[in-house]
Amino acid sequence: MIKKSDLEKTDSGKMFKVYDDWPEIAKNAYFKAKSNFRKPVKHIVFAGMGGSGTMGDFFAAILSKTNLHVNVVKGYLLPKNVNSKTLVVATSVSGNTAETLSILKAAKQVGCKIITFSSGGKMEEFCNQNNIEFIKIKKYHSPRASFVKFLYSILRILEPIFPIKKEEIENSIKELEITKKNICSDNLKLNNQSLDLAMSLKEIPLIYYPWGFEAAAIRFKSSLQENAKMHAIVEDVVEASHNGIISWEVKSNIQPVLLQGKDDYEKTKERWIIFEEYFNEKKIGFKKIVSIEGDIISKLVNLIYILDYASIYLAVINKIDPTPVYSIDYIKRRL
Repeated sequence: MIKKSDLEKTDSGKMFKVYDDWPEIAKNAYFKAKSNFRKPVKHIVFAGMGGSGTMGDFFAAILSKTNLHVNVVKGYLLPKNVNSKTLVVATSVSGNTAETLSILKAAKQVGCKIITFSSGGKMEEFCNQNNIEFIKIKKYHSPRASFVKFLYSILRILEPIFPIKKEEIENSIKELEITKKNICSDNLKLNNQSLDLAMSLKEIPLIYYPWGFEAAAIRFKSSLQENAKMHAIVEDVVEASHNGIISWEVKSNIQPVLLQGKDDYEKTKERWIIFEEYFNEKKIGFKKIVSIEGDIISKLVNLIYILDYASIYLAVINKIDPTPVYSIDYIKRRL
């Protein structure tokens, strides 16, 4: 079991303190942002990398059952189906992400509708020079730790074009406040869900998820990689039933983590039962994380909160500083 002093000592950037403040950051972001966006759209492209890229995955999930057509771009190139009626939402917390800047320039050439979210950098400069709508948002610690600040700002600013109920957004913030009481650094006890998950991860995690939770699974993989500096794998539980499950016939240093929804599709629920029975028969230890009840926004943002904090606790347990990302910096210097 770790202590508050372990967090203070190992986490050089005090990332855990930002996560303790996530509910308040989310609330301020949503209720203080102003929305003047009134451009009707049917096609949205979300562009971003790393922590900023989580935005696209998140919005693709919560808008999947609406009439909006959503693409997520994590790279340099725009989809071929964009046109002047497409809205490109470019997010870069730093404002200097090369891939996102490339998308921004391409969208400008095509004549797409564009709105950008960043803390500044080259993106702000480009938008000012080209009369592109730019929303400046404060960064907290790092792109990954700034997730809720950007998420709830974007939810508020683009609220007029999102077919999402305001009550769902407000409820998700209330659920964050409830979750905080359990997982924050003031509750370093066995009932802390994030700490419990972190303590259980002894091998490389293979994160299984149902359709709709891909954003949370990918985010958890990325957080484990950036914060705990460890390998992680993600697989759709239904697709894995047709291929990935075979891998467990041979002993390995992989550990299953099951991300389950309270009201998953009935056939998906059957898969979860079968997977659990299979792992028990094979004597393969697994960890199960079940979402809260409610709408998709509340489920996803609370899962991300629990899983992100678990990656910080795991880093501290292993005496790894979660803040530095030296390898990412190495690649950026070489580009």
